[in-house]
Amino acid sequence: MATAEAPPAKQAKTDAAAAKQEFLKVFERLRDEIVGDELLAGQPQFSQDWVKEMMDYNVPLGKLNRGMAVLDVVRCLAEARGQQLSEEELFRAQALGWCIEFLQAYFLVADDIMDSSITRRGQPCWYRQPKVGMVAINDGIILEACIYRILQKHFGSLPAYVHLLELFHEVTYKTAHGQLLDTTTAPIGTVDLSRYTLPTYMRIVTYKTAFYTFYLPVACGMRLAGVTDEAAYKLAEDICISMGQYFQIQDDFLDCFGDPEVIGKIGTDIQDNKCSWLVVQALQRASDEQKKAIEENYGKDEEAAVQKVKEVYRQLDLEGVFRRYEQESYEGLVKTIEGQDLLPQGVFTMLLKKIYKRQK
Repeated sequence: MATAEAPPAKQAKTDAAAAKQEFLKVFERLRDEIVGDELLAGQPQFSQDWVKEMMDYNVPLGKLNRGMAVLDVVRCLAEARGQQLSEEELFRAQALGWCIEFLQAYFLVADDIMDSSITRRGQPCWYRQPKVGMVAINDGIILEACIYRILQKHFGSLPAYVHLLELFHEVTYKTAHGQLLDTTTAPIGTVDLSRYTLPTYMRIVTYKTAFYTFYLPVACGMRLAGVTDEAAYKLAEDICISMGQYFQIQDDFLDCFGDPEVIGKIGTDIQDNKCSWLVVQALQRASDEQKKAIEENYGKDEEAAVQKVKEVYRQLDLEGVFRRYEQESYEGLVKTIEGQDLLPQGVFTMLLKKIYKRQK
């Protein structure tokens, strides 16, 4: 008797779940290598246990899209050449993906301290653990250092090694400056809406989000696959930056208009005085009366104040403005991707597919 085939959507979910489990197995191997390395082997057991718990708590619990994208890129480039990946090549692509997830964990541990956040990924922020506190600052430094231990151990003999080192240093530098611009544009307790301009906003999202979320995974995959054409890297950077800007603008929209049950959190950009795409757009379009309403209510942690700001957003039809931007951005990206011949289109379309019209 023939076995019924799973529907394509169901099969895709099953395949994605299996891929994530394989990816997580590589994390366990890398974590155990770090805990068992020469330096930590000489540390007291409680110190080894701390590092293991700290990594388990902060690194593998997110969506893992950035890290898993490296293998997707490497596989896409291999298929375009008619090649199959060896077990070693599969492992290296996943290990390099985990370097990105370690970087993400480092950023988030620091970000949560700066923002005095309460929860992250459905659990208390690491620094909020009673035994941790400001030791989390040093833990963040350890998380970043782990990237370079992994690179040295598993990539040190490869021609791409120095390029990978430079790539991680450069992206970390850019992301840190994006974070600085974000926190100093909208410091806690100070509302200065004159700073909320579109050029400032676009620089924040480009450097804080786009480089490490989109360009880093693609460039890592390209380096691992042996791509050396600098024009291909420039093309990848341009496309990935546009994609990252689109992604962050989506995030800002969902913070205000998304369903908390779907996105998994209650948006607080208005209360937190964030330089959000929505407030930037509102200030460009608002009447004097509407600007006054924003100025009097933005950055206040009061439900009535939040609703007054959202009412201005509704009056200005910012949802419609976003929908038009989303469609134009998507069509522009597709045109650019289809109009180039330096890299297989799948390198970019697999990323774009994941974010287009996402609800969370």
